Amino acid sequence: MRLFLVQVLVLVLASGSRAQKLPTRDEGLFQMQVQDKALFHDSSVVPDGAEVNGYLFRDTPKRYYFVVEEDNTPLSVTVTPCDAPLEWRLTLQELPEEASGEGSGEPEPLDQQKLQVTVDEGTELFSYKGNDVESYVASSSPSGLYQLELLSTEKDSNFKVYATTTPESDQPYPELPYDPRVDVTSLGRTTVTLAWKPTPTGAQLRQAMQYCVVISQEHNFKSLCAVEAKLGAEDTFMPAPKPGLDFSPFDFAHFGFPSDRNDFGKDRHSAFGVPGRSGGNKAPPRSLSASYAPRSRSDIRKVCIGNKNIFTVSELKPDTQYYFDVFALNGATNMSTAYVGTFAKTKEEAKQKTLELKDGKVTDVFIRRKGSKFLRFAPVSSHQKVTFYLHSCLDSVQIQVRRDGKLVLSQNAEGVRQFQLRGKAKAKYLIRLRGSRKGASMLKILATTRPNKQPFPSLPEDTRIKAFDKLRTCTSVTVAWLGTQDRNKFCVYRREVGEGYSEEQRRREQNQCAGPEARKKSEKVLCKYFHSPNLQKAVTTETIRGLEPGKAYLLDVYAVGHGGHSVKYQSKLVKTRKFC
Repeated sequence: MRLFLVQVLVLVLASGSRAQKLPTRDEGLFQMQVQDKALFHDSSVVPDGAEVNGYLFRDTPKRYYFVVEEDNTPLSVTVTPCDAPLEWRLTLQELPEEASGEGSGEPEPLDQQKLQVTVDEGTELFSYKGNDVESYVASSSPSGLYQLELLSTEKDSNFKVYATTTPESDQPYPELPYDPRVDVTSLGRTTVTLAWKPTPTGAQLRQAMQYCVVISQEHNFKSLCAVEAKLGAEDTFMPAPKPGLDFSPFDFAHFGFPSDRNDFGKDRHSAFGVPGRSGGNKAPPRSLSASYAPRSRSDIRKVCIGNKNIFTVSELKPDTQYYFDVFALNGATNMSTAYVGTFAKTKEEAKQKTLELKDGKVTDVFIRRKGSKFLRFAPVSSHQKVTFYLHSCLDSVQIQVRRDGKLVLSQNAEGVRQFQLRGKAKAKYLIRLRGSRKGASMLKILATTRPNKQPFPSLPEDTRIKAFDKLRTCTSVTVAWLGTQDRNKFCVYRREVGEGYSEEQRRREQNQCAGPEARKKSEKVLCKYFHSPNLQKAVTTETIRGLEPGKAYLLDVYAVGHGGHSVKYQSKLVKTRKFC
């Protein structure tokens, strides 16, 4: 069966000769004939077995026609809204007597024949209003002229139309399984695992099938073209043509895009393409590609995964509702069918316990790798300034401070740091500490509105211990370290280590917050006070005696503050001489 333009039918009747046959199933012959602009001067054709992409202007109806030549013909018409709900109806008009036999007598004037077709509205067979993919299917249809009228009342919109007189053999749309639902099989804070039953089309027809998964925070989608319209993909639809400047849909050299010669037709409703049965629009001219570049939308994601029917969506936001759709895509026809979508809400983040900081009291904090901790400081009285002392025991940490919800501090901190902020009456401070990516973080923090007493000892910028190789003997080593202008107490400890002890082990054991109280008494060498008003001379040396020849020792120096809190310098690995 062949589907015709109504104007072609009228011209054929007017010719007074035998009815012209248009073998629309022969793509090459079809394309050759449609290039005859004198014959195909209207776009309202629905080829048999080919999907038509169309565009509707708001409140402007569009009509398509096709002819069923013989009675008892199967018929299927499918309309897919792509961007907005549509109103559409299918009507049937009887063919003139001359359409089925030889022409006889003088033909009626062309205008009178068109009037005869358009005035008779025919019998309504089907109507629909909404955004679902809807079909009219009849196993036995009478011959006649069929008219499909579409209308969009909300906005300019894209759509697709497919009609066939051989629905049993075509089957361009993948068939859904007996249970077409998409199931959520696993739910996490940032991941959702989906599963669905495979389409039987691939196994039955041995066609290449794949599945496309769509993730949205807005709603479920009824069709894949609705998703692509939202994404604005350049190869999905033609751009909306300007009223009065539509191009010819049969200009296959520039299919779906304006030609370089601006060869536009006059019919405003001709803005749709008619792809061949092999599918696939040609790429736009190179100069136009930038104009039709796809727009990215962070709230909608589309991923095609091949023929797998299980998929885990990742990189989702915690405690957020998402909508999931699955579409079976026929690789041979590039036409798709939507499963029954689902939705799910990701799990909440594990609630962080907020620690309360007391004015002037040091608090120990442990943070897991890549983790965070929240602390709250609410001074009981009015204050002009607030000071935060931070001692990072291992790697650097990030500190963020919000005062009454406003971010007032965001910095990375390593070692001992002090941050002073302007106070505010009845202000409350929320502190977020974010740990290292390398491993767990430990730190000490103190918040106070009376910054006269420094809880941690002041340290120089360089906290290394230097060993003098020339002063090394079989039983002693001499080391030096920097001090500050503040008078601090320094305690030196030693520990014998094995031959296999490496710098890597030393770095792993480097915890600046572990004080002398964690050491054995036998490891203590001495404690002394030291400072210098001149920073250039703030250097002290010490000779550690009583060592054994050819042995390795780990040396530690602790600076102890007035409140008893200590900070450890970087450990130093030394070795006595074996022969003296």
